[in-house]
Amino acid sequence: MNPARKEIYKTWIAAGIWLVLIGIESTNWLSAGNTSRILYPLFHWLTGVDPFSFMFWNFYIRKTGHAVGYFVLSWLLFRAWRCTMPAARAPRWTFEWAGIAFFMTALVACLDEWHQTSLPSRTGSLHDVLLDSTAAFAAQLMIFLWFYIRMGVPRPLRGSSVVK
Repeated sequence: MNPARKEIYKTWIAAGIWLVLIGIESTNWLSAGNTSRILYPLFHWLTGVDPFSFMFWNFYIRKTGHAVGYFVLSWLLFRAWRCTMPAARAPRWTFEWAGIAFFMTALVACLDEWHQTSLPSRTGSLHDVLLDSTAAFAAQLMIFLWFYIRMGVPRPLRGSSVVK
């Protein structure tokens, strides 16, 4: 197997594993009620938080998990598409890679929330789809900015006439 094909497999396997993790997190096993049974004793031991205050923190911990999970998925999908469809003119970043990664991540978010509507301990939420899609967009924006800063801002050559 040549190195390029091996790299393609590695990037898609990483994205696939992350998709499996998101799928597992979408089950009854990781519902708010089940995760709070693990997180509350830990937070109570660390901070002394009471059960009522923990409900507030549990909400934000779970939403942060959403954002981080879909941010990482969007980044991994960008890497996979970048490796799969190399571009001759823009070797570092293309709108095509970013767009496909964003829309695939948004589709996964929609399917995840739709799946949760069929589970008794979960609720599907359009707000979560929006949060997940915003995290995916933020990932693509950060990737773009990272490549833009890394490549440097184009500057005019010395001696060239630049109209101000």
